[in-house]
Amino acid sequence: MTRATEPGTRTTPGSPGIGPRLLRSWRSAGGRRRTATPALVVVAVVVTIVSLGIGDYPLSPAEVVRALFGGDGFASTIVLNWRLPRVLAALVFGAALGVSGTIFQSLTRNPLGSPDVIGFSTGAYTGAIVVIVSGAASTIGTAAGALIGGLVTALVVYLLAYRRGVHGLRLIIVGIGVTALLHSVNSWLLLRAQTEVALTASFWGAGSLALVGWKQLVPALVLLAVLTPLVMGLSRPLRQLELGDDAARSHGLRAERSRLALVVVGVALTAVVTASTGPIAFVALAAPQLARRLVRSAGVPLVAGGLVGGVLLLVADLVAQHVAANPVPVGLVTLVIGGVYLITLLVSESRRSA
Repeated sequence: MTRATEPGTRTTPGSPGIGPRLLRSWRSAGGRRRTATPALVVVAVVVTIVSLGIGDYPLSPAEVVRALFGGDGFASTIVLNWRLPRVLAALVFGAALGVSGTIFQSLTRNPLGSPDVIGFSTGAYTGAIVVIVSGAASTIGTAAGALIGGLVTALVVYLLAYRRGVHGLRLIIVGIGVTALLHSVNSWLLLRAQTEVALTASFWGAGSLALVGWKQLVPALVLLAVLTPLVMGLSRPLRQLELGDDAARSHGLRAERSRLALVVVGVALTAVVTASTGPIAFVALAAPQLARRLVRSAGVPLVAGGLVGGVLLLVADLVAQHVAANPVPVGLVTLVIGGVYLITLLVSESRRSA
């Protein structure tokens, strides 16, 4: 007859208590943080392989992997030249939007604090429209216009929201007002433009990955590669600002200077994506909150937010290409997803405050 284990007795690896203990450990906050990010990487890889294999000429996962790692023939042409630029753009641009949304939601301490709600995406779109309507449209010109438009909008919102510092709710309210104004400006610019130019700008404004090839993708990747070290360098000040300005200053941080630098980097991430694809809504809004729920962290995680953003945009692009009878811009799909998410978020927040 075996002796029962007394409370507090240490169990051996083969004892019955080790399984529930490991399960409790995985379900804990620390376990979720350690496993969520690798799991998101695996999901991103799987969705990437599936995306590269779906199309008019379907390929198996094994054929996709062989084409990626030195295969030749028609399958390699399909994967590397036709499908990979779009899939890579969805992953990288979605990650950039996810990181940008994480930055702004952390700064504002509000789940509605994303660049498309605050107006920075709309400002980038305005800058690009000005370039297109003026007849100076090119890959570099449109990118520069979007970047300048986003930064100018950020500066205006920042100055209007500044009252002895910038507080999250005031920044969001001012940003919503500026967004409404910019929508009016965009409509006026399109109405004054020639029909062909207005149609081009309107189609581009729907947000699409259909025209993204290596020629458009490489400059964007270079810009995002330059911004990545800046994001990593500002991650520590971002975490300190989450504790409040007083706590951040007590650690020797210059709060307003760090906040301004984070705003510039976050706007630049959004502007690069907008210049390449047009404005893609709600990815920056939804990805950080989904990542926070997956990781179960107190703050909004940068890496997980970027991974969720990449997977979210890639899945949305799959839906845009293959679910409807005819392909649609991915921006329309993210609008539908984001609308459902926003309604759910508002309902949950109202129930929590009731």
